[in-house]
Amino acid sequence: MEIILIGGLIFAFIFFFVTIALLKEAKKDANPIEIIMGTLYVLSLILFAIQKTWHTTPYQQAIELGEFECYSPFSGQHILTLIFYFLAFNISIVLVWSKSNQLPPLTLTLSLIFIVIGVIISCAIFHQISFHNTTMLNTYSVENERGSVYNEDDGTSFFAFAPIFSIIIGISLVIQVMTSEINETVERTYSNKFLNALNSFLANKSRNPLWVLVLMFPVFFMATLILILFGQDSDSIVKVFTDTATWRLSQQVHPPPLDHTGHYLCTVAAFGDPKVVKPIRIGHRNGRETIVNRQLLIANAYEEMIQDISPTLHRGIRNLYDKYGYNLSKKINTPFRSNLTYVLMKPLEWVFLLSLYLLCKNPEKKINKQYAG
Repeated sequence: MEIILIGGLIFAFIFFFVTIALLKEAKKDANPIEIIMGTLYVLSLILFAIQKTWHTTPYQQAIELGEFECYSPFSGQHILTLIFYFLAFNISIVLVWSKSNQLPPLTLTLSLIFIVIGVIISCAIFHQISFHNTTMLNTYSVENERGSVYNEDDGTSFFAFAPIFSIIIGISLVIQVMTSEINETVERTYSNKFLNALNSFLANKSRNPLWVLVLMFPVFFMATLILILFGQDSDSIVKVFTDTATWRLSQQVHPPPLDHTGHYLCTVAAFGDPKVVKPIRIGHRNGRETIVNRQLLIANAYEEMIQDISPTLHRGIRNLYDKYGYNLSKKINTPFRSNLTYVLMKPLEWVFLLSLYLLCKNPEKKINKQYAG
């Protein structure tokens, strides 16, 4: 413990020393407040990255309880869009902060536009991580032998600082540049009546920001076209938040966690395309909820029948299935793989159903009572 503490202190000292030195190098006349804000912003990005390493699982994949896994607040399929605007935002704030008076007009304009877009996205990120719904994960965790319970507020701890500092720094820089531009515009005159009238219009404090907001839309449109060429969707900036599970803007449902019980393959198969796997209802078992289809019900009824006939045989089959089925089910983390698993399991489903009808007096009653609560 002492070694970890000493190592942490050494890292903190090196981090602050290097960050402050780089900030001073970027802007020679930076005041103490700017240095402090810049250092805290870099620190917030590091904290954000640390928290993100604990939340990396895509919504399609079942997590393993007790392994400190959790779902990502951002869609991996659309993350390139978010990375693009993150880089554009940070490059822009560095340029505007360090060289605003020396930047060419077009570069300054583009930088301000990406800062405004970055502030809007930062607001969306903060809203996304402001709520983390882990109800289903906690339902499964209660009976997990490792006793892992998910904290519904863990998403807002380290995640929150980065978007907050992004919003504060972005708005501050825009206001600073706008104020400076207004002062220069007031003192500037043109011999051309049209240009002079336009200059007077922009000199108004309430109107000056309008040109940034107006130009933001064509720049956003062009950036979207470029991102489409790299495989992103036209609405990836929305889907990067909605194609997730457990977060504020999430629109997807994650499969049940893998807890070394149940029918792994049939369970993950039930989370495929509804047109293919044909889900029937929400099932209940030991206080847990999961999507069930007929294949899962038949497999569970078959296992129950084997257990009734020969507990010893059931124990052997169960151990073998736990050894191989569990690891295999962790790789079934996309709708396509769930659909494929459902199709491949069909022959076994028919064998299970035939066995139930041969050996059970009321096979359909046994099937329908599975996952009934």
